[in-house]
Amino acid sequence: MIERQRGSETWVLAKPAVVSGRGMVASQHRLASEAGAEILGAGGNAVDAAVATALALGVVEPWMSGIGGGGCLIFAPVSGPARMVDFTLCAPRGLDPARYRIVPGRGGDLFDWPRVDGDRNLLGYESIAVPGAVEGFGAALEAFGTMPLSEVIQPALRLARAGLPVDWHLTLMVASEAAALARDPGAAARYLPGGLPPVAPPGPGLSRLSLDSLADTMERIAKAGRRALNEGELARELAEELRRGGSAITAEDLAGVRARIGPATEIEYRGTRIAAAAGLTAGPSLKDALDHLTETFRPAHPAPAGDTVLAHARALHAAYARRLAQFGHDGLAFGADPGTTSHLSVVDGSGNMVALTNTLMSLFGSKVVLPRLGLSMNNGMISFDPRPDHPNGLRPGRRPLSNMCPMVASRDGRPWLALGACGGRKIMPAVLQIASFMIDYGLSLEAAFHLPRIDASTGPVLCDERLDSAWIERLAAEFPVAVVQDGVYPGQFATPSAVAREGAGRFTGMTRVSLPAAAAVAPGA
Repeated sequence: MIERQRGSETWVLAKPAVVSGRGMVASQHRLASEAGAEILGAGGNAVDAAVATALALGVVEPWMSGIGGGGCLIFAPVSGPARMVDFTLCAPRGLDPARYRIVPGRGGDLFDWPRVDGDRNLLGYESIAVPGAVEGFGAALEAFGTMPLSEVIQPALRLARAGLPVDWHLTLMVASEAAALARDPGAAARYLPGGLPPVAPPGPGLSRLSLDSLADTMERIAKAGRRALNEGELARELAEELRRGGSAITAEDLAGVRARIGPATEIEYRGTRIAAAAGLTAGPSLKDALDHLTETFRPAHPAPAGDTVLAHARALHAAYARRLAQFGHDGLAFGADPGTTSHLSVVDGSGNMVALTNTLMSLFGSKVVLPRLGLSMNNGMISFDPRPDHPNGLRPGRRPLSNMCPMVASRDGRPWLALGACGGRKIMPAVLQIASFMIDYGLSLEAAFHLPRIDASTGPVLCDERLDSAWIERLAAEFPVAVVQDGVYPGQFATPSAVAREGAGRFTGMTRVSLPAAAAVAPGA
């Protein structure tokens, strides 16, 4: 069966790769990529630039990620093993699962969970999980970077002091969540001036939303360092703001946050060694899918063809069948997944690479902006199945299953490709396909990013309408298929960002072709 959704966007999109010999930063927003490139230009390495970029993304795209969230990164040095820094979200230890009473209906935003009374796992203070971003960034810098947090935070701090530009993207994001943002006084004060989404006036120049409270908090983090949100005066204020709003997070929960540094998930695929996220991420499922391709598929054409698409669909379907059965995520309804996460990839001039993913979970996370500290907070409780007795069930002190899938692939003993994406369950399929395009067919990063993709994470196999009709028919003989247009908004597929080494001293960067703000930037550009 083939279901077709007719798109309304009529342009042909292209985005050339950015090329440099001095390093590269690729992220979902040019201003954030420029922040990372600034750090590379100042002599920082890939880890320094990655943290600077992540901090800046939390300022310029606060609906996607921020220091009120959590994530993980893969660091692959030119010599030595790749390592993972895990700073994912965690449920508070005093959590009472009975507060998340299941009522009739379906809920869960990104996930089709049973509905929770009052949407407590989705909106407001009770949806907030213990954040780990600042601790994670600081741990990565101390272990692998060359600059202190106080220095790499400066580009993001300048962006926060300047305020959030009111452009079409901000208007679209705020309008899409205006009703939920209006429920929280802090969010309404920031994003809904006069009670309405902000709109840029005609003419040159952009108006800006004030982020002074966030900038003040970032200045305090710069002075206090890695443990600023976990111990000391700022941490006590954070705990008090959360308590006042009704969160179960305590000062003890914040003090207990520790980033974990350990080995990555190692994958051997057709002569390429891949270091992917480990633990409760999508990295193990990526290994599942690549192992399936190794066992069942041999490329028979010089370029991706119908057999490639079918092989990808089969590998993804098998990997997600195992993942959903073992870890308990229910199916996601057919439709656009906003995928509110940030991913960035960095290579420095020496060839060290980082793939970093950070998230608030849903769009604008919990829709809470702490009134005094100005932090946008995650809604990590949505990552748990609200049925405590199910796999990935809601339990105190537990880390939930995550779809993050940062990876770095190496060839000839040197980092070759840093890749990841945002997009919920659609992240891993994007990573799998782009990696396969480049490894199986020798495509450049630019060519791989321009190819249409599928998604076979849950529900029908989504097919980009640009795919050859015969390939779609071949898929439809085996799977339910939905043909969709991947336009600017809503995006039907994940949003990848990547950097690659393509020749001696030559680095390239690519971001999602149909996302206008996403950009790769080289130092000195």
